[in-house]
Amino acid sequence: MRPLADRMRPERFDDLLGQDHLIGPGKPLRVAIERGDLHSMVFWGPPGSGKTTLALIIARLTNASFIPFSAVTATIKEVRKVMKEAKNRRHLFGKEVIVFIDEIHRFNKAQQDAFLPYLERGDIVLIGATTENPSFELIGPLLSRVRVYLLKPLGVEVIKKILRRALDRDPHLPKVEIKDEILGRIAHLSDGDGRVALNILEILCSAATHGRVTEKLLEEVVQRKSLRYDKKGEEHYNLISAFIKSLRGSDADAALYWLARMLEAGEDPRFIARRMVILASEDIGNADPFALLIAIAAKEAVDFVGRPECDLNLAQAAIYLARAPKSNEVLTALNAARDDALKTYAEPVPLHLRNPVTDLMKKLGYGKGYLYPHSHPEAKIDYLPKRLKGRRYLKKKR
Repeated sequence: MRPLADRMRPERFDDLLGQDHLIGPGKPLRVAIERGDLHSMVFWGPPGSGKTTLALIIARLTNASFIPFSAVTATIKEVRKVMKEAKNRRHLFGKEVIVFIDEIHRFNKAQQDAFLPYLERGDIVLIGATTENPSFELIGPLLSRVRVYLLKPLGVEVIKKILRRALDRDPHLPKVEIKDEILGRIAHLSDGDGRVALNILEILCSAATHGRVTEKLLEEVVQRKSLRYDKKGEEHYNLISAFIKSLRGSDADAALYWLARMLEAGEDPRFIARRMVILASEDIGNADPFALLIAIAAKEAVDFVGRPECDLNLAQAAIYLARAPKSNEVLTALNAARDDALKTYAEPVPLHLRNPVTDLMKKLGYGKGYLYPHSHPEAKIDYLPKRLKGRRYLKKKR
């Protein structure tokens, strides 16, 4: 028997919940499809938000031939084979052919290039599905030939509606008593993924004793929430960005939350520690020089202790960095000095700043006029080249 999530797959726009901004009455995508304006597109959204389902609905409404395949296992040879098959099918039957590519972001540049001639000639209508940002994962020529539609993660109330509909309509699902609070817990645990929620419900209904789904059973079936995360994908960068900005903004509570999100999702603690070492100089600097030592100590603790114990070391360092006074003087000063180093004439080092290690160098004037500042505190010595004399990268000390 097919899984519950597949049995409950919507077949009409009105049955697909949670994406009203795209397919609600009068919305551009729905209007275009209902008037037969079939075009190539990419659906970008989290797992279980309805990307594949939406592609199937579009194929059904437009009476288009539908060829699905996954980018996970397809080779460049298979891509070309599918493209030719789609072209032949279109010419043979005289109707549009939708080539649906799941996880299109997994295709490399050469594989994506293979689509272009077929798109340009109108041989196929390409519908791709991705959980990753198309701006980063798709090549420019392909991205310019498709419309990108963003699907949202399903909210708790939307998932509860999906679960209730399954309980009411699916004839193969055992009839059970299940409280609204438990449906809400399933929705929360699924993290916006409708497929995961339906899978949990199917297991609960099958495992229920005396026709009741209890909190205890739910805890036994789902022992831990699965956080949506991809160490190389956009969510990886979104979370570390939120963490660093929380530290920079001195919000220790928010920093701890984002830290916990990353650690519980399986992020490499060394990556987090490295970012904190950078922040200690970039955003705190000499406003609190001890911050760099704390960050480096956390990095050493991660290497020495390992997870899960090093989570405490990372948390301690995050709290300290968030609460520390902030200054970006190191960053701005270094950038200004770097700008001068790259954009001004590279003058030779002034003779008085050179080290006269041989007699010849002394005769040439190396070190002439240099006075040891500890012995001659009154001496005024220029340490910059002539063209940069008087240049200041740092604010004067008060």
